[in-house]
Amino acid sequence: MGLSSNDNGCIAERLRQARKSARISQKTLGELAGIHSSSASARINQYETGKHTPNFTVLKQLGKVLNFPVSFFYEEDDELAEVILKLHRLPSSRRAEVISHIASVFD
Repeated sequence: MGLSSNDNGCIAERLRQARKSARISQKTLGELAGIHSSSASARINQYETGKHTPNFTVLKQLGKVLNFPVSFFYEEDDELAEVILKLHRLPSSRRAEVISHIASVFD
């Protein structure tokens, strides 16, 4: 993906990636996240271009709508972002199993 090293670029690119994987429009994402319909598309566009950065609370709400953990948006490394997403989407019983396995690698 070649993410930008600054926070705005990383968050912007991850948000765009998450929205596109969910196959929803900027307007729909904004509306589902509680942004007024008249400004939803413009605000999401500004977030995705890095012109503005959503605060943590807004980013968390966007992640909830998209089923992406907020930590995903801050992670600059593509592989770690993918691991974060996969762990997030696992059922809790499987998540504990995977975390236990990862921990055993370091024993």
